[in-house]
Amino acid sequence: MIEKPLTPADVEFVTTLHGGDQISFVVLMQPRGKQDVLLRAIDDVALGEFDDAVREGEEPGGVRAELPAERALSHTLAALRATGAQAVGQVVEDHPLDLLRSMVDQTDADEVIVLTTPHFVEEFFHRDWASRARHKVGVPVLKLFSHAADDPAQDSAGS
Repeated sequence: MIEKPLTPADVEFVTTLHGGDQISFVVLMQPRGKQDVLLRAIDDVALGEFDDAVREGEEPGGVRAELPAERALSHTLAALRATGAQAVGQVVEDHPLDLLRSMVDQTDADEVIVLTTPHFVEEFFHRDWASRARHKVGVPVLKLFSHAADDPAQDSAGS
């Protein structure tokens, strides 16, 4: 489960977690616009990213978040496939944890990776995706923090 396109460092990290084993990914993309703007702004302030906190209200929501999410997902799937991994995915409209559970059951997944930016408020109250997924999916859940995008084209893939 991701909320923005994977950076090259993210792709390298997740594709090498299991050494040389053949791996496949089912990527669920949750558009950022669906998340609570206030909580994101508080997280930005906690990280000292004041400019980002001010811009949180400009983040597209609802239908406007779907096209950027589709682009981010396409970018991520292409990057994963370029490493030789199998990768499919979809943008999550509603009930992401229910869909995640369904995907784990359908694919007989060994584990779930939640790759996200830090969300201090949600993490403190165990309301972040990884904490909630641990109670829902029945397989190990690995929580990873995404790397910052170094490439401006990478940034535009998610916006």
